[in-house]
Amino acid sequence: MKILVIAAHPDDEILGMGGTIKKYTKNGNDVKIIIMATGITSRRSTNFKSSTKYNIDEKIDNGMDLQVKKIRNHGKKAAKLVGVDDIEFFDFPDNEMDLVSNLEITKKIEDVIKKFNPDKVYTHSLHDVNVDHRILYNATLTATRPIVGCKVKEVITFEIPSSTEWYFPASFSPNIFVNIEKELSYKIKALKAYTTEIHDFPHPRSAKALEIIAGRWGSVSGFKAAEAFSLVRSLNQNV
Repeated sequence: MKILVIAAHPDDEILGMGGTIKKYTKNGNDVKIIIMATGITSRRSTNFKSSTKYNIDEKIDNGMDLQVKKIRNHGKKAAKLVGVDDIEFFDFPDNEMDLVSNLEITKKIEDVIKKFNPDKVYTHSLHDVNVDHRILYNATLTATRPIVGCKVKEVITFEIPSSTEWYFPASFSPNIFVNIEKELSYKIKALKAYTTEIHDFPHPRSAKALEIIAGRWGSVSGFKAAEAFSLVRSLNQNV
């Protein structure tokens, strides 16, 4: 089975479903991860239409390039820790994807889907304070619409600690729970590979917080540790 994980920023893929990714790869499934934005706050790619707004000089731009390379190296290391070799990075502006044409974002996802041909697609929840996460949810739904030729059978969303839990009044309502008791340690190791993104407890993006969150979802699903997801769409020819 082919699994496509669509994440807005480097580390979202691990925070949202690092344990489940490890379970998929351990069981012989083919997993591809795409990271849509640079991960560097308010950094615009050089070909972005409004890039002159910030008047970024060459020295600062070069420094940001180094930061992007660094975080992408962290992403590659994290991916390997959960068994993934196929991780691809794009250059959409961090926390400003609402300023990019939705058509451009959707087409990028459609191109990946056409080439990779996944059975399942995972992405962010609509119920999230981060604008990039909400943009990707909508773009993913458009890119995976069930028309002739699209072989995506399921679209599933995940939560991101430090972002999804702060969305009110609506909230993330999971209906899928994956046992990650044996995979939780890999998830934490993968997050630690993002040395610039991990924080100390009680920050939600800390190792201890991930353990608490996994325990919380496990407690409502009969597992010692779990990741929670919300099924958006499932196509099944057999009842």
